Amino acid sequence: MEYRFLGSSGLKVSALSLGSWVTYGSQVGEDVAFECMTAAYEHGVNFFDNAEAYASGESEVVMGNVIRRAGWKRSDLVISTKIFWGGQGPNDRGLSRKHIIEGVNASLARIKLDYVDLIFCHRPDPDTPIEETVRAMNWVIDQGKAFYWGTSEWSADEIMEAAMIAKREHLVGPQMEQPQYNMFHRDRVEREYARLYDDIGLGLTVWSPLGSGLLTGKYDDGCPPQTRASLAGMEWLREELVGETAAENREKVRQLKSIAEEVGCTRAQLALAWCLANPNVSTVITGASRLEQVKENMAALDVVAKLTPDVIGSIEELLDNKPPAAPNYR
Repeated sequence: MEYRFLGSSGLKVSALSLGSWVTYGSQVGEDVAFECMTAAYEHGVNFFDNAEAYASGESEVVMGNVIRRAGWKRSDLVISTKIFWGGQGPNDRGLSRKHIIEGVNASLARIKLDYVDLIFCHRPDPDTPIEETVRAMNWVIDQGKAFYWGTSEWSADEIMEAAMIAKREHLVGPQMEQPQYNMFHRDRVEREYARLYDDIGLGLTVWSPLGSGLLTGKYDDGCPPQTRASLAGMEWLREELVGETAAENREKVRQLKSIAEEVGCTRAQLALAWCLANPNVSTVITGASRLEQVKENMAALDVVAKLTPDVIGSIEELLDNKPPAAPNYR
């Protein structure tokens, strides 16, 4: 396993990590979660990602049970959760001081830990002043309930505003952002955030590197059963993967197969390695509902060195979606 610094912080996270979105508490039970998390840990994964919204909190329960069942040393782990969607009450969602503090306490109770290492604002909250959120996150850190805080799917302007408020008030600013990033979803990471990597030392913990499975090839011929897109309530995802608007991307995924075969890997490994090759990415969050997927994903680390300029050129020619450089009007 390779370990990378989380942005400009002194914290090291495994280049490949494991998240529980959709899977734990909904798609798979505790025994499968134990099997997958244990396999990831044995491959050197130290970062495990969660959120209060996943399976309505049950995902945190499952992950906490696995950690205790495995008997791992707490200091060997980097555990995260995300706060925004905590329930249906008027103050059970968003980034108010009330929900952040109560949401963190509830998450810690479910996962049965004294602290998480990372706490994310799961989405921006236009109804709460950013300064209120910054101060609440600092209270969480000051109380020892988390070590670092960050954002997920915030705009560059929102992240910069939070960082400037923190600097002005001598508080801890956002250390990391958790955006979607994959071969078909690039602009935010490669263009919008470009100035933040140096300006505030932003680290990235990217999610959906396989495009919810699209880049593995499993949806080449439609939606197979027992996949996340086949779950009740995931109709929106099914449309993104096998709907009419996804036809062009599915064809590109089919063509990626020949490039992957040339490199000597699967399409999933190629897609993960492509994300890992971005120097601004601290960790790539993988998902798995089967042990075999964990093993396949972990092998992507060996593929990064095989991404020669010629291979990258072939991928870029096929994708034809590289974000343009920001204009320079000088």
